[in-house]
Order: sequence, then structure tokens, then C-alpha cells
Amino acid sequence: MANKFRFLLALGVFAANAGAALAHGPTPQKVDEKIAIAAPPAAVWTIIKDFGSIGTWHPSVATAKSEGGNGNAATRTLTLKSGGGELVESLDDYQEKDMSYGYRLATENFEAFPASFYSDTIQVLPASGGSEVQWVSRFYRADTTNEPPENRSDAAAVQATEDFIKAGLAGIKAKAEGKK
Repeated sequence: MANKFRFLLALGVFAANAGAALAHGPTPQKVDEKIAIAAPPAAVWTIIKDFGSIGTWHPSVATAKSEGGNGNAATRTLTLKSGGGELVESLDDYQEKDMSYGYRLATENFEAFPASFYSDTIQVLPASGGSEVQWVSRFYRADTTNEPPENRSDAAAVQATEDFIKAGLAGIKAKAEGKK
């Protein structure tokens, strides 16, 4: 009977700690946003096609310094208006014909943006009445431990990414439609 009790006690302790034993780090997150723009795709592409030009159309970017043009491994350093933090991004894939490019976070800055990594693609597509710009981001939260603080959580990373992308899309729309 004592052995059975010890077995049940050990089983209970194991079960109580199983959640912690099975816990894992962050899960990948995704934000996928689109905006309709009353301008031809070529005109919209002209606004965003220079990887280093993000400071001319994104309202959250104070300055952007770039190196390497639109070649693979080109970089840009963004200084954000909110808090003045900097993000360094690297161009991975540039497709003039498809009017798209993909880039990633090259240097983390948790104080400026609550993500430890992101990989984004922005593309201009033809649509009824003009164009559609699609911006997709895949990312991980800033704190990759099992229990991150609120400002470095999945929710914080999703919100910051959504806010940044929506502001950028609105900036492209305003510039393309002559409202900026």
C-alpha cells in the first residue's frame, strides 16, 4: 500500500509539473494587411520600390538611411518618430516585375519595437479601381522566454506590427492619391 501511495504521489507531482515541462517558447505570429488605392499599380510601385525610400511615405519613420540600393543584402536603418529608436533591416528579395520585395529585421532593438525577428513582404497588385498593396509580416515577440513581460509579449508584438503596417499602408495611399 505504501508503494502504491508513493507511486500515486509521484504521478501527481509529475502531472502538476507537466505543464512547465511541456511549455515552450514563443510561437510565430503573422499580420497580413491590405489597402485599396485609387491609382495605377505602376504609380504606387514608383512610390515604394526604392527600399530606402520608406521615410518618404511612412508616417512613423523619421529618417531612413540605406546602403546597397535594391540589391540583395541592401540595408536600411530606420529611426522611428516614437521614441527615436532605430531598426536595421536587410533586403532579401527584390522583384521589380512582380512589384514586390521581402526584407527582415537584421538588428533587434526591443526598446524601439517588441519583436526579436520579423520577415516582411510588401507587394503592389492590380485591383478594381486601381491597386491593392499587401503587406505581410511574420515575426516573433521580443522576449522569447516562456513568460514574457507584457510589453514584450505576443500581443505587444502583434499590436506594434499591425500599427506600423497600417500606418505605412495609409501613408502609401495618401501619397499615391495626392492627399499627403
